[in-house]
Amino acid sequence: MRKILALLFSLFFLVSFAQEEEVHSIYFQFDKFNLKDEQADAVVKFVQKIDTSNVETIEIFGYCDDRGKDAYNFELSTKRANTVKDKLVSKGIRSKIIITLEGKGKILIDDDLETNIPEARSKNRRVDVVVNYKPVIIEDLKIPGVYSTVPKNPVVGDRIYLDKLLFERGSSKLSYKAKQELERVAKLLYRYKNIEFEIQGHVCCTPTYHKEAIDRETRKRELSTNRAYSVFKYLGFRKINKKRMTYKGYGNTQPLGKGPLLDRRVELVITKI
Repeated sequence: MRKILALLFSLFFLVSFAQEEEVHSIYFQFDKFNLKDEQADAVVKFVQKIDTSNVETIEIFGYCDDRGKDAYNFELSTKRANTVKDKLVSKGIRSKIIITLEGKGKILIDDDLETNIPEARSKNRRVDVVVNYKPVIIEDLKIPGVYSTVPKNPVVGDRIYLDKLLFERGSSKLSYKAKQELERVAKLLYRYKNIEFEIQGHVCCTPTYHKEAIDRETRKRELSTNRAYSVFKYLGFRKINKKRMTYKGYGNTQPLGKGPLLDRRVELVITKI
């Protein structure tokens, strides 16, 4: 049995600030950017539901399905975003807190993975309204089996949570701080040469019917997998034997329950010693 004092150094305690987010999606008919009555009503109900006094910023992103030319879809998605912005402002949302208004163009579909392409396309013809609430303090995170480094006496199933390896929303790119963190981890993995592990990627803030999020670089719904692969690739570059590593995206299925910021993460889970 591990000694409690030996774990104190490696057990992860986090006290920080994070922004709570809420995402509301408004759907459009094919090739349209105007709101029908039921869509407009949904926007009004959304505005009535949120506590506007606690809202820090709002971001609005428009999308299209995968049909049509890129230039046309960027224009259409931008018009959709502007339509929703105008509706929000008309219902009392201050325009100055809308910090992002962007048309993202079309969302690509993987024909081999989608079983109902018409339904997938209908869900991609949308605008996402991302409400960022004012920062709240995250209480100490104390989770058994979760560590901020490789524990002295690791066992299969231990999770290594890397608190500096957090991603921007929609991105799988490693930041400078993330690469510094991976340099530290690589040195530890040189020391524990017998450990094999799975690199697990995670996301936050997707609509409930989607487990996975869209990577803004590839415009495909593969963000958590791409985050895990980014770490896999970097550790391979640092000469960690790739036979020791696997990677997998878990989408939004394993939230920590401590706010969206901490769910845009990658963890290392020990699979063999």
